[in-house]
Amino acid sequence: MASTLTPANARSRRTREALLAASRELLEEGGFEALTMTRAAQRAGITRRAAYLHFGSRASLVDALFDHIAESEGLADSVARVFAAPDAASALDEWAHHLARYHPRLIAVNRAIERVHKADPDAAAHRRRVIAAQLDNCRRLARRLADEGILAPGWTVQTATDMLWALISTDMIDGLLTERRWSRKRLATQLSLLLRSTFTSDRRPD
Repeated sequence: MASTLTPANARSRRTREALLAASRELLEEGGFEALTMTRAAQRAGITRRAAYLHFGSRASLVDALFDHIAESEGLADSVARVFAAPDAASALDEWAHHLARYHPRLIAVNRAIERVHKADPDAAAHRRRVIAAQLDNCRRLARRLADEGILAPGWTVQTATDMLWALISTDMIDGLLTERRWSRKRLATQLSLLLRSTFTSDRRPD
């Protein structure tokens, strides 16, 4: 099917994507402090005025960066595999694989945000949005375990949600991949073992 975008709209979309890609590069290379509208425009090869036509402020640029990274890294497809699993235990396995395939690619961005989120309101807003999305997915997993009757004793949906979220740890993932030189395949396998042994029991619904 032919594109319905006009040349002007297509050019505008390319400029927007270039700004977002440039912003991510700046974050990864120099931290959140390196991300300014001027630098993003320079990196994208456009004028500062053109940058402000697309994003009225650094805050709106950072807000759009969440969706840009999620789309470019295939977040929706990766998470969809989790909730398409035939049962809750299999969903935990898929969650482990999701963490191993998706989150290593975000380590530099996550580090940049964590370093300054207490002092930078734009970074703080981005972090809150990330955490809200993560908690929503963790809650869905925990709820499914409970609904299928296999949530291990001692856990509630809320505590399981919180612990699943805590295990989305940049330090853990980076440490195992970089310091301990695990492969992503090994990370997924061991995370799956950890999640199953921690959160599931042999109980089955009647």
